[in-house]
Amino acid sequence: MYGTKAFPNVAVMRLLAEEGLGADVSTLGELRFAQRAGVPPDRLVVHGNNKSDEELRAAAEAGAAYLVLDSVEELERARVAGVERMLARVTPGIEAETHESIRTGHVGSKFGMAPEDALFIRDALSGVHVHIGSQLLSLTGAHETLEWLNRFLRDAEWSPEAIDVGGGLGVATHLDEHAPSIEQFVGALSHGLDVDARLILEPGRSLVGQAGVTLYRVGTVKRSGDRRWVAVDGGVSDNPRPQLYRARYTAILANRAEEAATTAFGVAGKHCESGDVLIQSVELPKPKRGDLLAVPATGAYTLGMGSNYNAVPRPAVVFVTEGEVRLIRRREMVTDLLALEFV
Repeated sequence: MYGTKAFPNVAVMRLLAEEGLGADVSTLGELRFAQRAGVPPDRLVVHGNNKSDEELRAAAEAGAAYLVLDSVEELERARVAGVERMLARVTPGIEAETHESIRTGHVGSKFGMAPEDALFIRDALSGVHVHIGSQLLSLTGAHETLEWLNRFLRDAEWSPEAIDVGGGLGVATHLDEHAPSIEQFVGALSHGLDVDARLILEPGRSLVGQAGVTLYRVGTVKRSGDRRWVAVDGGVSDNPRPQLYRARYTAILANRAEEAATTAFGVAGKHCESGDVLIQSVELPKPKRGDLLAVPATGAYTLGMGSNYNAVPRPAVVFVTEGEVRLIRRREMVTDLLALEFV
């Protein structure tokens, strides 16, 4: 199952569906994206920690493979909506080695229910769901998840129909970061599982993160005190991850890639925030107004988390394959923003 929130785009989801992937969706909007992309119902898993009655009905009407319950309270509402196959999202109490804002399996998390609550409604369930966090750059969390699952199911004497182990595999966005391979991560979550069940994974970032490159147009280049700055025509509105998660990126001048980098620059966005800094420091040839700055590994959690801060329209998205370019999301215009306003 593709973790839709990583990059919610119909063309991307259609491409992945053609390769046999399903979709993990957490809102009505993401569900409609998956349906528009042609994802088969038996490859849909519906999530959400605060599903509306409308979303529950939509999951039932879509014939989704599973609805993931986030609380005991949700069970009765799901039954009324007509949902038949359900998993319980269980919080195992694992502190994932990642930024605190993207840990999801620790005690006190906003997601999931206690193991004993899942066992209380066990007769209504097809299985269990566990996800401990995102941007995992080691196998430690995967090993801990597998160990916990085996212990939990063994103690409960439970052999469920399905086990969903979520996603979480990270990608390197900076030169000094390293991540496990997909094979290593999947192996750590599956090899040694003690029960015979349908195993579901929900990769998102690891499928699209390094496939995406953001192109910015260079504007102002200046010196401020002992720092050199290059400002670009985007920033926090198209990639808030540096501000939210202290994410680090690197960059090159795409139109001058053959030139040697000579000087360190900070890369600033165009928004009215001192914190609107995409890259604290990167070595570049001296940038000039009009240059194209390319920031790799920006395919995950950029479009989906983007905004119209400062009334800045969001950028276009294109597929690039063997030199061929195809527009898959048009650039927003200020007129699009004004169309929502009533005066």
